[in-house]
Amino acid sequence: MTARRFHVEGIVQGVGFRPFVHRTAAELGLDGWVANVNGHVEGEVTGPAHAIEQFAARLRTGAPPLARVRRVRLTRAERESPRAAGFRVLKSALGGPDEASREIPPDAAICDSCLSELRDPHDRRYRYPFINCTDCGPRATIIDDLPYDRVRTTMRRFPLCTACAAEYADPTDRRFHAEPVACPLCGPRLAWEEMRGERALRAAVRTVRQGGIVALKGLGGYQLVCDAGDATAVAELRRRKRRPAKPFAVMVRDVEAAARLTRIGAGERRALAAPERPVVLLGRRRWQGRTAPLAPEVHPGLPRVGLFLPTTGLHALLLDELARPLVVTSGNLSDEPIAIDDEEARCALATVADGFLTHDRPIRSRYDDSVVQFTGRTRITVRRARGLAPAPLPLPLPVRTPVAGVGAQLKHTFTLAAEGRAHIGPHTGDLAGPATYDAFTASYDHLRELTGIEPAVLAHDLHPGYLSTQWATEQPLRRIPVQHHHAHVAACAAEHGVRGRFLGIAYDGLGLGDDGTLWGGEVLVADLSGYRRVGRFATAPLPGGDAAVRHPWRTALGHLLGGEALGSPRPYPWLVRPFTDRLDPAEVTTLRAMIARDVNCPRASSAGRLFDTAAALLGLADHVSYEGEAAVLLEATAGDERAVPFAHRVVRAQGLWVYDPTPTLADLLRRQLDGEPVARLAAAFHLTLANATAELVERAVAEGAPGTVCLGGGCFVNRRLLTEVKRRLHARGLRVLVGGQVPVGDGGISYGQAAVAAARLTGKG
Repeated sequence: MTARRFHVEGIVQGVGFRPFVHRTAAELGLDGWVANVNGHVEGEVTGPAHAIEQFAARLRTGAPPLARVRRVRLTRAERESPRAAGFRVLKSALGGPDEASREIPPDAAICDSCLSELRDPHDRRYRYPFINCTDCGPRATIIDDLPYDRVRTTMRRFPLCTACAAEYADPTDRRFHAEPVACPLCGPRLAWEEMRGERALRAAVRTVRQGGIVALKGLGGYQLVCDAGDATAVAELRRRKRRPAKPFAVMVRDVEAAARLTRIGAGERRALAAPERPVVLLGRRRWQGRTAPLAPEVHPGLPRVGLFLPTTGLHALLLDELARPLVVTSGNLSDEPIAIDDEEARCALATVADGFLTHDRPIRSRYDDSVVQFTGRTRITVRRARGLAPAPLPLPLPVRTPVAGVGAQLKHTFTLAAEGRAHIGPHTGDLAGPATYDAFTASYDHLRELTGIEPAVLAHDLHPGYLSTQWATEQPLRRIPVQHHHAHVAACAAEHGVRGRFLGIAYDGLGLGDDGTLWGGEVLVADLSGYRRVGRFATAPLPGGDAAVRHPWRTALGHLLGGEALGSPRPYPWLVRPFTDRLDPAEVTTLRAMIARDVNCPRASSAGRLFDTAAALLGLADHVSYEGEAAVLLEATAGDERAVPFAHRVVRAQGLWVYDPTPTLADLLRRQLDGEPVARLAAAFHLTLANATAELVERAVAEGAPGTVCLGGGCFVNRRLLTEVKRRLHARGLRVLVGGQVPVGDGGISYGQAAVAAARLTGKG
């Protein structure tokens, strides 16, 4: 007989790991115990040596679906007294100050077993909205502290009834040590004004059925719900939420319902049904007949729609009752964080919702819905949030000094990193005001306490106007500034474990360069610790600064009248005139003067702003209501259209290879004047940027740049651009990488910052 102590690290709390250990030990005839200790699991086993070896192997390879086992250690146990027969789950314990950082389980959507019970009239949890088990339910959104026990979650106010307590204590039950377990007798209850339970649910169903808008308390925050097929209801939601054009996500009952609305591949099908239940961006089908199942106002002018499946029993019940797709979008006004507190929600959403379907289980942490998409077989994370965050990702260069990457301004996240792991925090949104700033600092403090990571170094963007940078400068900690586009490509490299040199292509809207100018179309020879700029897009003025971002026609005029002089003749006035003739003459005169005198016209080498320019010239977007809208419309217009690329030119200027878009824009205007269809022109623009990118890369590689190419920046959310760029670079024999788990846009900046800081602190990379 042998006695061994075991220690398991990873996401092993809140995922049914202790019940799994109990079952495994019992099957192998081992005695001992298991407990949550601080942020990991440990225990002792006694039995034959070969059985203990099997036990350790099963811990590594047979863990529950939600678990992520990072390390299993066995050590000799000190036998101070005879072991009791059998195997027990002991009370949790706190570890010492030298414990490793702790890993937090993300929320998991309702599992198939719970869904079956929810719909079974003979089950005691029939139609109970808060049904859950060890394989599903709230985790990160209810945890106050670790070890993960009910008393350290927002479920502590709901004592278990006799039946739930029996399930909780039964090693053979699916709810053995499921901390959020509850039932109609002892758990949270729905509320709608003075109504409770089923009456509250029926009131919400009636409101949606009659064309109203419901504020629903979800897993990670409030959500706004209406009938996705009711054009009037969706339009009213847009008006009240102050969201005129940005697409809404739609929740459907199951994968089969999603397949009736959209075209779904194998990867997309798996993503829809996965425990994280992200919103998946899918190509919609052409509707047959007179009545479309989704109102056009759900995703105006776009061929793709974001679908997801029910995340909780409450969502499943709503969909069962209403038997139609539902708009389910974040419960906030534009530019504000999602509401999680009941009073906060009633105040913020009073002018939006016709009623509130709430409950009495508090939400501890704010988590919006995750968003993913597929380009061929490549999965790209657009937003890493509920279901994905804050699960750790590896860092290729482990660092002993704890680090925080504090992110950028748009699509804000932060990252906490220690040793070889990085926790990307919840998506905050655009860090543009006091509410989102407060949400960021509150989330940062809470995740810091949960993980036990106390950063000694803060990595931040170069831009002094970003609230994240300003926050970092106010902290009494060492700071490491990281250039915006280096962070983009470093995030991609770090996710794929690249430690050496690589060629980074960073295409986005704007980021401050190390020369004090605005960058956004960059080619960098880099490693994780540093970079050298070897290529870029030509610069053009942004008349009015931020106003040019909101009004792409200004950016277009800047390119046409003030683009960087690189030897290409500007488009003839007769080519430009059809564009300027549809604009306000007084505004055009003012902007001409601003550009000529260089008044409030910061220059930028931005790929994102070039997309805005093309969209404006093609009449797709003179004004936008959200960041990236013009580019989204341009991609949608291009679709899969075949086209002949426009002219392009790559020249040597100031020691860099520079893409000069002047011939591209002149060719666009000329072919537009000749009557070429807008869809073909939009497609030609994408092909041209892919050709220009391939030439920039080819020139850099010819001068010694490495053959591994890392793509980063929000422009690579564009599926047509990403596909065409990858095709051309693969044809040249290059290895092409793009972020999969880390957002390719600004949501991945904080992870890239942490990776750069880790490399600089270790002196490697």
